[in-house]
Amino acid sequence: MAKDWQVRKRRPVRKKNIAPLLKNLEEHLGLNLNIDDAFLEMAEYGNWQLVLLDRIPHVVQVKNPEGKDCAILTLRGLLAHSCSQMYAEVDRGAIPFLMNGADCMAAGIHNADSNITAGDLVWIRDQEHGRALAIGWAKLGGEDMIASQKGKAIQTIHYVGDELWEMEL
Repeated sequence: MAKDWQVRKRRPVRKKNIAPLLKNLEEHLGLNLNIDDAFLEMAEYGNWQLVLLDRIPHVVQVKNPEGKDCAILTLRGLLAHSCSQMYAEVDRGAIPFLMNGADCMAAGIHNADSNITAGDLVWIRDQEHGRALAIGWAKLGGEDMIASQKGKAIQTIHYVGDELWEMEL
């Protein structure tokens, strides 16, 4: 979890310098990031790398447990761009727990992208409105998340109400 981290080494960056990161992100989430007119910056946030679009953190790059770099949209980025892949949908009962930073349990998941495999970086949305609530590491595949009724399905790393969400730059 992101506790007491601060933004450091904030610097402007050209689109061509982060183009591979953005291309991988677009393929991973199945979206088109139209950032041609945006002011781009990179910054460190703890051990994460942030990409800021017009001074708002939209992309976070983290290392998976094997040490490989993975990127996903932050919650603010997910709200700004429509994304249709790598999601898990939870019912209303799971929302208060997720907003307190709890990991997502399989019993609360009612739908998920079937392309998710264990170890993927995924986002969690509410079933009723489709709004992003959290992002985290998948502990189960998409089909297993739906079928399973107990156990941890997603380890949360960023959620509505955490320090990254509340960040004002």
